[in-house]
Amino acid sequence: MQALLKATASFLIAATLFACSSYPDINSDPAKNNKATFQRDALECAQSYPEAGSGVHIKQRISCMNIKGWH
Repeated sequence: MQALLKATASFLIAATLFACSSYPDINSDPAKNNKATFQRDALECAQSYPEAGSGVHIKQRISCMNIKGWH
């Protein structure tokens, strides 16, 4: 039972790190590829998809950023 708990915790930590590392941070449009535009777009996506307990909001925010040209 304890091994299962450790394996589950390890998986959740790895999944969280992967989700954070796959967040888009480069815009395909050089004119929009700056910190101010990134922060504005990220805030808009965060407001459009508020935090959900299941974590589905992360995928939705990444999709939102992809639509805005971030990859």
